[in-house]
Amino acid sequence: MRQKIEFKSGENTLSGLLETPEDNIRFFALFAHCFTCGKDVAAASRISRAMTAKGIAVLRFDFTGLGNSDGDFANTNFSSNVQDLVAAADFLRQEYHAPKLIIGHSLGGAAVLGVAQQVPESKALVTIGSPSDAAHVAHNFASHLDDIEAKGKADVSLAGRKFTIQKQFLDDINSYGTEHIGKLKKALMVMHSPVDSIVNISEAEKIYQAAKHPKSFISLDNADHLLSNKDDAEYVAEVISAWANRYISSDSNAYSASVSSGHVLVEEKDHKFMQHISTNSHYWLADEPKKVGGNNAGPDPYEHLLAGLGACTSMTLRLYAERKKLPIEHIKVELSHTRDYNADCDNCEVQQGIEAIIRKISYVGTLDAKQEVRFLEIADKCPVHKTLHNNVAVISELQK
Repeated sequence: MRQKIEFKSGENTLSGLLETPEDNIRFFALFAHCFTCGKDVAAASRISRAMTAKGIAVLRFDFTGLGNSDGDFANTNFSSNVQDLVAAADFLRQEYHAPKLIIGHSLGGAAVLGVAQQVPESKALVTIGSPSDAAHVAHNFASHLDDIEAKGKADVSLAGRKFTIQKQFLDDINSYGTEHIGKLKKALMVMHSPVDSIVNISEAEKIYQAAKHPKSFISLDNADHLLSNKDDAEYVAEVISAWANRYISSDSNAYSASVSSGHVLVEEKDHKFMQHISTNSHYWLADEPKKVGGNNAGPDPYEHLLAGLGACTSMTLRLYAERKKLPIEHIKVELSHTRDYNADCDNCEVQQGIEAIIRKISYVGTLDAKQEVRFLEIADKCPVHKTLHNNVAVISELQK
């Protein structure tokens, strides 16, 4: 399951994606993207998805000033990246479980090495195509270094986009060394390609030599720096998942529930609005929006109700279209709920309004007028629609 999340880092709100397995979660991992990239860069998204398929929940996010996160990139630096990682780990710790695995790609790997001691729950670290120190990133704009030193800042082009690099950025990256790598006291895996043209493989050697055991090195053979080949990204995820098993035990207190087929279990998560929701094969969260005091960690109760009706409607229409061999390529159902619906109301002069679910059905295909009328009639025959109209009794029992 993919879930958009937000969390605070200092005064800024950062945007992230939390991907969780459908079944039990082995543990949580945190992913740091490359310099000037974002959480949606191909390497980050592909590695996260592949690891989620292995039972690992992965949070990836945009650093301050990048992607959908707040802030001005020109005012950020390596230290702020480390701060963002700490904030992301704090978010996971508060809302789910602290990350036991932290992965960093390129400069994100250097940040992971820098943040390791500030996330005590982390048991293992992975760097992918990473420099041994933050100052290495300056080679990306080497031709502008004199201007930055002289004028205090310069506009540089990185991967086809313009960024403002200030002198404070240079001062900050130059303040970091490599001494901390020998003090990690965590399992480390260094992954690097010998043909990486952005970060030379000699940087991987420096990391490996500085680190204490347990440590591992994996050659990524012909992979490029951004792991643009899907197979390379999936290989990285496969190796990380297998390697991590040796050093990380599954979260013994991770939420899990035994639910009979056909049943749904709802249980409090934060003793406020957030709820665990489980079936015999699926798990997700329900919550309320932030404007009413929730954390917006999942759909609210009415969104669940609308989703049930919408999914049932679309499924029923698809079955009907296939049975009748109707030329319909795509079906879409949009729903909303209102407590003040007056359209076509016979008693509107008496009533203030009626509660209603508005269901708008659209399709891609070709139907004549008669077929469209029947198509709409079939929507009313979906089982959930019938249940909502059957004056269903809700029988509540208090169990002790």
